[in-house]
Amino acid sequence: MPGASMILAELAKEADLPDGVLNMIHGTHDIVNAICDDEDIRAVSFVGSNTASMHIYSRASASGKRVQSNMGAKNHGIVMSDANFDATLNALVAAGFGAAGQRCMALSTVIFVGHVRTYLSFCREKKLVERAKGLVVSAGTDPKADLGPVISKQAKERISRLIQSGVDEGAKLLLDGRGIKVPGYEQGNFIGPTILADATTDMECYKEEIFGPVLVCLQAETLDEAIQIVNRNQYGNGAAIFTSSGIFARKFQNEIEAGWHQCPNSCTIAVLLVHRLQGFIRRGPQLLR
Repeated sequence: MPGASMILAELAKEADLPDGVLNMIHGTHDIVNAICDDEDIRAVSFVGSNTASMHIYSRASASGKRVQSNMGAKNHGIVMSDANFDATLNALVAAGFGAAGQRCMALSTVIFVGHVRTYLSFCREKKLVERAKGLVVSAGTDPKADLGPVISKQAKERISRLIQSGVDEGAKLLLDGRGIKVPGYEQGNFIGPTILADATTDMECYKEEIFGPVLVCLQAETLDEAIQIVNRNQYGNGAAIFTSSGIFARKFQNEIEAGWHQCPNSCTIAVLLVHRLQGFIRRGPQLLR
């Protein structure tokens, strides 16, 4: 993220944005606390971990600032039996593994609903695995790369631990991206696409935000059950439904409690709501859930 921010700052300067309008500051705890405490700063917006968000919200709001502090996310995709197979497969792979899963809107959980054949087609017949295996893992500077490394060694270790916890708790590891080596970058923080099937909502790999290229697959008998699963999760950034039914799409839109609704396979447009965006949204003294 610092690198991307610096590129944006350089572009702003090239566009003749006056000096002082945009200021880029790098730092850790001391810089964050200074921003929270500075009387000339009227508002603070932050996206990051729960711990950091809670600290920034508490400290900045205590000095009278307006604060938007966005925390963890667990985005769900619901796949109905009438979904367009190829379009859904492409969307799951792109949304689950793009940017190595390190983005707020990454799809981390898929719920397959209804007929067993839907689940069999995607997981047991390994269509999803075959498509994910075709992705190129390489350095971000490689134009052929579909996904690059995760942000740090610590992130790699945490992702690997959560994958293993899923295996230990009974999930089936259909595709394991741990241990991948990229020629010329053997010590890089790479994790390839990973798919955990037969997961349940009590598993750590489901409950925690993984923030890596890991797709966790669950099953539900009905759309009602799938919606309940999504709404019970403490994080509510975004959710999508894959269906060709306008009835299913409308039910999803009306009942889901995530912030961003998407219906990619139907004629229903995506709806953006401020409800449970990234688990919690805090503005001033208010907490929206």
